[in-house]
Amino acid sequence: MANYIKCPNCGELSQEVGTKCKACDNQVTLKEIKTVMTMPMPQVNKYVVSYKEQLAADPNSKPADARPLNISIALCYLRLKMYDKALPCFEKAMEENFDDSSPFFYAAICILKGQKAFVHNRQEIDKILEYLNAAKMIEEKPIYQYFEAYIRHDYFGRKFIKTNPTWQEALQLSKSQGIAEADIVELYQMIGVDRPEYL
Repeated sequence: MANYIKCPNCGELSQEVGTKCKACDNQVTLKEIKTVMTMPMPQVNKYVVSYKEQLAADPNSKPADARPLNISIALCYLRLKMYDKALPCFEKAMEENFDDSSPFFYAAICILKGQKAFVHNRQEIDKILEYLNAAKMIEEKPIYQYFEAYIRHDYFGRKFIKTNPTWQEALQLSKSQGIAEADIVELYQMIGVDRPEYL
């Protein structure tokens, strides 16, 4: 697994991490949820099985070797809405590379477990905000601010708890950073809840 892995789609061996398969032209490892969202469910399941087998085959691999597989399987679990399985994989990926903001962001989404922020306890909400703040410290992305606006609106706003920043301020910041509508739609698909009318 050091520099090469098996293609999860066709099983072709010796695929370089981060490239497309030379045999079937599919992604060997995954970095963003966008790739997984367009896959049919049977293909996502096939990828999960392959990544699990490859991680189990070399449990003593170095973090740098396993990281692409941990992110990849976590993204598949997120697409399948298996939040409890995705979260530890994202947390493992965080430990393996503190310079990548995406595992922190995706882990925050997993904590919601497909439910509105309003129904969660304060410890879970604080953990979500902790992961979001870590992601924002690594890299400023408008979707991170937007997700924070959602959390601050649906949890703090609906419970009439004062918060700083307010959900309106977080939303305005995401707009000033150029939030894309497609990213917002994708976020609510990952969260698994309807978009509030104010957002």
